[in-house]
Amino acid sequence: MTHRWAESSAAPGRIGVLFGGLGAISTTLIAGVEAIKKGMAKPIGSLALLGTIDVGTEGDPRSIPIRDYVEFPSLDDLVFGGWDVIDTDGYEAARRARALETDLLDSLAHELSAVRPWPGVFDARFNRRVNGSFHKTGRDFMDLAEQVKQDIVTFQKENRLDRCVLLWCGSTEAYLEPAPEHETLERFEAALRASDHTVISPSMIYAYAALSLGVPFVNATPSRTVDVPALVELANMKAPVCGKDLKTGQTLIKTILAPGLRDRALGLDGWYSTNILGNGDGETLDDPDAFKTKQESKLAVLRSILRPDLYPDLYGQMHHQVQINYYPPRGDNKESWDAVDIFGWLGYRMSIKIDFLCRDSILAAPLLLDLVFFMDLAKRAGLNGPQEWLSFYFKSPMCRAGMTAEHELSVQLDILRRELRQLKKHQPASTLVRQG
Repeated sequence: MTHRWAESSAAPGRIGVLFGGLGAISTTLIAGVEAIKKGMAKPIGSLALLGTIDVGTEGDPRSIPIRDYVEFPSLDDLVFGGWDVIDTDGYEAARRARALETDLLDSLAHELSAVRPWPGVFDARFNRRVNGSFHKTGRDFMDLAEQVKQDIVTFQKENRLDRCVLLWCGSTEAYLEPAPEHETLERFEAALRASDHTVISPSMIYAYAALSLGVPFVNATPSRTVDVPALVELANMKAPVCGKDLKTGQTLIKTILAPGLRDRALGLDGWYSTNILGNGDGETLDDPDAFKTKQESKLAVLRSILRPDLYPDLYGQMHHQVQINYYPPRGDNKESWDAVDIFGWLGYRMSIKIDFLCRDSILAAPLLLDLVFFMDLAKRAGLNGPQEWLSFYFKSPMCRAGMTAEHELSVQLDILRRELRQLKKHQPASTLVRQG
């Protein structure tokens, strides 16, 4: 017998959950939410729904569920929609992604097939491994942004929604160098009107459209997307943003293990990481330009945590290498191998080997659910711009100007809980990351 998972009292209103890309992660989240609503599952992996927060004192600690401490929308009040560049629906997209068992998908076919995407924004220069035949056309990029905005407005009206959150879950885009057009909102909008594909990627068009409407925007990918001064400028005026690149498999392990090595003052000669992955993300990352985007977000973590500038004897000569290999038979079941070469007393060498067989979408889906809840909370609290307190979820966290991201997982969690306490008091925390 199945039992309906019990939720706490919910925040008022119906929330639109909009996906930029109806792929493996998006459909796994939708399927999971629908399964939980039917009493078929529990929200495993969701800090927002299963985590706790200490509301006591140092002498008298008292932990309660986070969902009882702050108000979140009910799962029944989440309405799913979005865009894709393939004409499909949620059920067919989930079957194509092969992240979930067929029997489970068939039991949720009605709910999944009801999610039918609008034509997306596509540019083959940024996604060379994707057949994007189902896409919008317009006189310029600004027109495409207006079409995305109209999709959001229509969706909100037709479903009687109170608020929306947009989750960018599209394929990793080819690496995009920073450009003068990214520096100010005025220049960025001029580039939109000029359809300058050398500086404007499809994901940036979605970000501009959402933020212009005051819709919170989450960049779940390693693409540059909203992480440019022009769009941060817009976000600071209009809505909360966060990203980038969800911290799921290999990087999650690094942010857990690396602080322990540092705290024990053990040295690191090198950390070699490789992955095999066979889903759409793996195929996209088989393109060297797309992999360069991913590599940038994965390489920053160790240097930030280990601080070779402070510990040159331990980490000054550290070698860090990351590879991703497309291997179709694995589908969404990724395997990552790490060879960690460390040294200790008297310089004696030791090694750690890690073989992590994980499921990308299974790890990512609850993170997206949390981000829907927390970004909606930020919007209701009147917070705009980068939300550093959500760095817990990302490989390469966005920060405000002049700030340096925190990468250590336990510290990120402390920061998140601290901000929740501040939000409860209606006083946003003032300092959430180290000064750069």
